[in-house]
Amino acid sequence: MNFIRKNIYNPIAFGIGFLILVAILFATLWVLVPPPPRSIELATGFPTGLYQQFGEKLQAELAQEGVSLKLRTTGGTSDNLALLNNPDSGVDFAMVQGGVADLSKYPNFVSIAGVFYEPVWVWYRDSSFPNESGRLGLLSQLKGKRVSIGNEGSGTLTLASQLLGASGLTMNDIRAEKLKPLDALEKFKKGELDAVFLVSAPEAPLVKSFYETPGIRLMNFEQAEAYVHLFPYLSKVTVPRGVVSIAYDLPRQDIQVLAATATLVGKDDISPALVTLLLGETYDILKTYSYLQKPGEFPSGTGLDFPVHVDAEIYLKDGPSFLHRHLPFWTAVWIGRFAKIVIPLLVILIPLFTYIPAAKNLLLRLKLSQVYEELKVIERNASNPALKDKNFKDLDDIERRVGNIKVSMLDAKELYDLKGHVGEVRVRLNLHS
Repeated sequence: MNFIRKNIYNPIAFGIGFLILVAILFATLWVLVPPPPRSIELATGFPTGLYQQFGEKLQAELAQEGVSLKLRTTGGTSDNLALLNNPDSGVDFAMVQGGVADLSKYPNFVSIAGVFYEPVWVWYRDSSFPNESGRLGLLSQLKGKRVSIGNEGSGTLTLASQLLGASGLTMNDIRAEKLKPLDALEKFKKGELDAVFLVSAPEAPLVKSFYETPGIRLMNFEQAEAYVHLFPYLSKVTVPRGVVSIAYDLPRQDIQVLAATATLVGKDDISPALVTLLLGETYDILKTYSYLQKPGEFPSGTGLDFPVHVDAEIYLKDGPSFLHRHLPFWTAVWIGRFAKIVIPLLVILIPLFTYIPAAKNLLLRLKLSQVYEELKVIERNASNPALKDKNFKDLDDIERRVGNIKVSMLDAKELYDLKGHVGEVRVRLNLHS
């Protein structure tokens, strides 16, 4: 105790103590509220698809905030889900096509946001449908045709299979081929396919490769409303004439297509700060995606396969927090992390501080009371000659201890009253000596 009293007013000792306290607080902060990672990996899709293009734009935006985004090209949604579910893959996020995932297999996945529509394009040769005047409006018309339904591991394959099944067609009813988009396009150009399923946003470079192919058209889903009722994760979207390509006049008339929602998916233990960063950068990127979606329609938290992360839901509803709105990302992160530790501590410590004066006063009174009890004993024994030396010795000890007591200005009266009473006892002892 004397060591503490002696060093509490020492600037060096005080500084060391303060640094130790800061170090303990920082260590607690690091363990309880870990910082977001500075390097993450996103599973995208084909190099020519919009998943990859979106990832590249997101990569550039995150780099400006000091976060490195690695992109992994894959075969599509099914591959992405498998990679995200594999703890050894290194993948932190994945682009996922709506309606493809079996939610029971991925209970720990959450949606960050839906980011854009992915229409189901069915490209076909009008020469393949002479009995329908060269028009394809019903999937049942594909019976007996050579159709590319997407490659293994892609969301296109899953969705095309579901749509064909709902249309009363099995794989035995069509001459199905599971091809990658560019492989399908090459066979299409050679006349070796009658139709190709492609699930992709109209902004994707891949779509341009298709509409530049002469002699092909886009299917108008005449039963779009029925499919939407059957598959709630799909939306019916009107594609105005020429919106895919004005130069190629595609489509050649307003058509109805079915559209899944491309979703940015992560794991449920994602850092809330990283959710905020990803959504903030996504807003800026999606301003350029205007072919089919309305301004402000994306990013969206509705109609998604996986539950929306709680922080993403708050962001989509209320926007970024005050800190992230007005401060650079990492500054906001550290202030936010510090607040998560300091505020609870203040909630505990502030009420505690209010009791410190009362506690100190109680301790002082207990100490003074102990001295008074000793003085009472000396007074009782003052007339006993046999205890004369002991009484003076005990009183000297009391005076020394009282002289070493340190009190605040507010408690000075109690201390000086005690000193006066000690003096009175000494007078009585002298009178009996």
